[in-house]
Amino acid sequence: MDSQIEEIKNKLNVLDIVSAYVKLTKTGVNYRGVCPFHSEKGPSFFVSPARQMWHCFGCGAGGDIFEFIKKIESVEFGEALRILAQKAGVELKRQNPQISDEKNKEKNRLYEICELACIFFEKQLQASDWGKKANEYLLNRGLKLETIKKWRIGYSPDTWQGLSDFLVGRGYSRQEILKAGLAVQSEKGKNPYDRFRGRIIFPIFDQNSRPIGFGARVFKEADKKETAKYINTPQTPLYDKSSVLYGINFAKIPIRRLNQCVLTEGYMDAIMCHQAGFENTVAVSGTALTEKHLPILKRYTDNLLLSFDMDSAGDNATKRSIELAESQGFNLKVINIYNNAKDPAEIILENSQNWENSVKNSRGIMDYYFDSSFSRFDKKTVEGRMSIQNIILPAIKRLQNKIEQSHWIEKLAQKLQVKESSIIAELANIKVETNFQEQVYQNLLKRTQPIKINDFTTEGRKKMLEERIVSLILKNPYNLNLIKDQDLELFSDDINKFFEKIKKESEPIFALDDESKTEEKLKAVFADISNQTEHKIFFDTLALKAEVELENEGPEEIELCLCGLKDIRLRNILESLSLQIAAEEDQQKIEELKTEFNKKAKELHCKN
Repeated sequence: MDSQIEEIKNKLNVLDIVSAYVKLTKTGVNYRGVCPFHSEKGPSFFVSPARQMWHCFGCGAGGDIFEFIKKIESVEFGEALRILAQKAGVELKRQNPQISDEKNKEKNRLYEICELACIFFEKQLQASDWGKKANEYLLNRGLKLETIKKWRIGYSPDTWQGLSDFLVGRGYSRQEILKAGLAVQSEKGKNPYDRFRGRIIFPIFDQNSRPIGFGARVFKEADKKETAKYINTPQTPLYDKSSVLYGINFAKIPIRRLNQCVLTEGYMDAIMCHQAGFENTVAVSGTALTEKHLPILKRYTDNLLLSFDMDSAGDNATKRSIELAESQGFNLKVINIYNNAKDPAEIILENSQNWENSVKNSRGIMDYYFDSSFSRFDKKTVEGRMSIQNIILPAIKRLQNKIEQSHWIEKLAQKLQVKESSIIAELANIKVETNFQEQVYQNLLKRTQPIKINDFTTEGRKKMLEERIVSLILKNPYNLNLIKDQDLELFSDDINKFFEKIKKESEPIFALDDESKTEEKLKAVFADISNQTEHKIFFDTLALKAEVELENEGPEEIELCLCGLKDIRLRNILESLSLQIAAEEDQQKIEELKTEFNKKAKELHCKN
């Protein structure tokens, strides 16, 4: 496996991999851009082609191409390996031939079937008579040709076994086609027939843009009332509608960059949003937001904007979705567009500015509950009031902030024209599951923890000074002469060993008369030792830091950092002596310790 990892690294360039996700600008020998992993105004994200690494000096994230793919795609190492192997054209080998890979083989064949089906449908859209009509329909709906190609929209011919025969001809069994969800078993005992016939096909992709299922809109027989407008791939080993978000493969990077995700209900809604530039949009496609969707979204953002038909028959399912999202610490807003009976695709087709305004004017979730309940029920009747409180009180109860609770209690009392004490009394009777509230609290707690970029403890300061010194020596190897043998004890073990080794290797080089050759040989020694150590990425990061942050710093900065390390060491010694004096009972020993303490204190005083 190590040899395959090296082969992939040798075939791929970190600049090519990262620039596919982040806009980079050349600065000296490196490239910089805005970090995709945290919100920042100025670019602090750097890529070093020479070292084949990347690092953000804002949030501290960094590493090689594997670490980048793991983080940007939110996947484990195995999936990052597969993605990069595919980019590099490297065929991964099984580690242990004894382990059965029948399940993987089956899934891979299903992936192949879905990919071939996608190609088949695309070709039908462009080449067949009815496909051309479907293509014209899509264009009239506002889609551009490049959008149709990007989303790989196709057409299924109105034949019973057109797709199935095509796939069988490519070496796949009818049973496999059934398992992929592309065929339906005939009740008459004959061969399975194609599931999608005479329909516009929307391929559904996984997060890595592999087709795993299909949504199909009626087209040829659109006038028949008994014909379902949309049908989808059923549950398969690849496709689970409760965990699939349509468009996530295109939206994941924009969602992370904008730290916000817009959730719509339909394929066309998501596609039109992307075409209009709102690329942080996904669709739930025929299902409510589920427990499986939320962890996927959580990888990219905590902020969700819901563009659902809140007043439809699915209203209760929507409210359950909201409760689930709140329980996992999401910040929720509602885009209210359905009063005009238009969905996002229709709004964008008329005027994309109207959709932009709708997104900007999205309402907080409590505002939605108030507006929704008061517009649907008559607050002047007892029944209406009861219905309103049944919607709003549980939402208030779930709020963790007491001041926020108080605000909405006051607002509800005013709108219902009752005393706040009455609302509070009713609120006490509302039961919200304890584990639900605890989950909300824990997630909110996690969300409010700041990213720990700077460590201002003594250990944190020592680490910072050490790294600064190493960075400046990596930048200019001649600075190594500033580190005397007696200074080595100031450093932590790993840095100490690094300096000991590099000083030993460098001694004969410093004796050379030719200064240009000396510098060249020193850099070669530094590079060789840095590459040998298990902390290669650490030293590469420090070398990059020297180029980026310490361009104008030199020997004086190293001297200052050494003084800082000596100061830390003296203070640690004084603290240790104080503890020894406090614990010692022998008076003579106490006096000896005090003498030593005063001596060190004087050193500290003189030094300062």
